[in-house]
Amino acid sequence: MKKQLFSKICHTIENPQQASIGIFDSGLGGLTVLRELERQLPNESIIYFADTARLPYGTKSVQEIRQFVREIMTWMARQNVKMAIIACNTATAAALVSVRFEFGQFFPILGTIAPVTRTTIQHCKRIGVIATTATVTSNAYPKAFAELDSSIEVFQADCPALVSLVENNCINHPNTTKIVRKCLKPLLRHQIDSLILGCTHFPHLAPTIIKILPSFVKLIDPAVELVTAADRKLEQLHLLNPGSPRPTQFYVSDRPEEFARRAKPLLGFTPVVVKISLPTVQKSLIAATLDTPLAIVG
Repeated sequence: MKKQLFSKICHTIENPQQASIGIFDSGLGGLTVLRELERQLPNESIIYFADTARLPYGTKSVQEIRQFVREIMTWMARQNVKMAIIACNTATAAALVSVRFEFGQFFPILGTIAPVTRTTIQHCKRIGVIATTATVTSNAYPKAFAELDSSIEVFQADCPALVSLVENNCINHPNTTKIVRKCLKPLLRHQIDSLILGCTHFPHLAPTIIKILPSFVKLIDPAVELVTAADRKLEQLHLLNPGSPRPTQFYVSDRPEEFARRAKPLLGFTPVVVKISLPTVQKSLIAATLDTPLAIVG
């Protein structure tokens, strides 16, 4: 299978090792994955897409999110990416299985959930997860942990307010600590030993979260394990770039100037952002038959 995928990528893309990795999120959250990718894989060129026209994903239906992701994957295929990373827990929970079935023959697609569950079970038994309403409702994290170790206890809290804090550049707002504390309170009652940041927006709030957590609770950012898994996959497929990267390209589906302004304090520079129109894609019969999110097993 790996040889077939490598052959498919090489046949489709000229100089496949130099091709870009595509990352997408609904907004600014995926920048935490971008930052980790630049840290672990500094030679890789990156295309970052934010679906700002349809932000936030956490309040959308599973069917809507799957269609959004299919449109983004179609666009990424046209950009000749060598790998796609779904830097969004909500989209991973809703769409990873179906888009892998549809697009996985062209390039590997990674999501946020499986890599972190595999490593977390090695040292944690009472795991808290803060995420969007859609991710919590999907039960993707409890299902993923249950498949690996049924003795693991998982406690979830939906925290859509934290997404708004990041998207509106309120990370350092005087009320932020109070809002974060309220989100964490029900989980801390369960005496968790670890806390997974189950939305890629949330690592931006890590300094505040750390101040509230007891010292014995381990804070886990899935971006670290996600990029480690990407590194492994690229190495397996002989697709690691031995040369220098091109500058990161930023695209959005709406309001490029606003995205650039809000991304500046998170990136440390003002990105050049291009607005694009996603391709129209007919609804998939495959996606339509998957009425509920599946456990994320790979």
